[in-house]
Amino acid sequence: MYKLLKTEGNARRGEFTTPHGVIQTPAFQNVATCGAIKGGLDADDLKTVGAQVMLCNTYHLHVRPGDELIRDLGGLHKFTGWDGPILTDSGGFQVFSLAKLRKIKEEGVSFNSHIDGRHIFMGPEDSMRIQSNLGSTIAMAFDECVENPAEYSYAKESCERTTRWLLRCKEELERLNALPDTINKQQMLFGINQGCTYEDLRIKHMEEIAKRDLDGYAIGGLAVGEPTEDMYRIISAVEPYMPKDKIRYLMGVGTPGNIIEAVARGVDLFDCVMPSRNARHGQLFTWDGVINLNNAKYEKDENPIDSHCDCPTCQKHSRAYIRHLLKADEILGLRLCVTHNLYFYNNLMKEIRDAIDENRFTEFREKYAVLLDTRI
Repeated sequence: MYKLLKTEGNARRGEFTTPHGVIQTPAFQNVATCGAIKGGLDADDLKTVGAQVMLCNTYHLHVRPGDELIRDLGGLHKFTGWDGPILTDSGGFQVFSLAKLRKIKEEGVSFNSHIDGRHIFMGPEDSMRIQSNLGSTIAMAFDECVENPAEYSYAKESCERTTRWLLRCKEELERLNALPDTINKQQMLFGINQGCTYEDLRIKHMEEIAKRDLDGYAIGGLAVGEPTEDMYRIISAVEPYMPKDKIRYLMGVGTPGNIIEAVARGVDLFDCVMPSRNARHGQLFTWDGVINLNNAKYEKDENPIDSHCDCPTCQKHSRAYIRHLLKADEILGLRLCVTHNLYFYNNLMKEIRDAIDENRFTEFREKYAVLLDTRI
């Protein structure tokens, strides 16, 4: 259940109560695609960096080690050791981005595994069954993620199919939640808004899925290569049609500046691989902008990554040492960098929440929206 506590303009401060704890929003979901943060962080480390939510992927866990195995071992919470909220992506994005050959029908999608090439069929019911086996807090509805740009006629047809798939997801999840041996009988369902960069399709699709009284609503199919201005335009167009009393999730976004701008447009929840992926290549976020530790100028730099940061990495280690670890291909270098970036993202969300609480989000946005994305 989502409770709106305060607003400043369109920016929203809220609480989202789930079977596995309360999420203070706006919030960032930390991406653990295969049940782990790439870079060597475990569940205890996630607590250290201030994480509230872990995000795992349905498709990847279905392929390996298998959702039935995870179910037999007690579900994702027991399997990973993380006791907070877990959101599982439906697998739709991976089906459409990883599968080289796929066939879309009303029933679902046939494709080959990117791991071993075996044939897989996934439809709305399959996605719900897999996510039920995983026992996640929040299940995402199975949708078609259409590439941008797309023909208007195809985007329209895809939206209509995604709506029909959503109804099947809702019915199947209700059935699964009622079974006696289901791991999480309170599993929540979020619907996904699609429609490429066509405002009229986005609005109509949002109106349709808003009728379904879901636990939350996501905006999908953005941050896939379209200009940033188009992303902001679509969020602004869709926001008035999103239920005010339900949580809003912008999928796969983004840079710190993207997040600040999306919060200003009424979004509550985010996820992105960027902080962990970029960290593994030495690109680190700071309150002064973005640095790259691979640059020679940091070879003798005794300063922490960010003098304004309280993360374990910044409290103990210098830029010079971490740069050395990266150059020497030491795993510790990746771990220290990922720890910093995830701490930065989760702390950024706390600072955003505090700014809304204290009626100074407008000034916060003006100061940091461009600065945090600027490369030093």
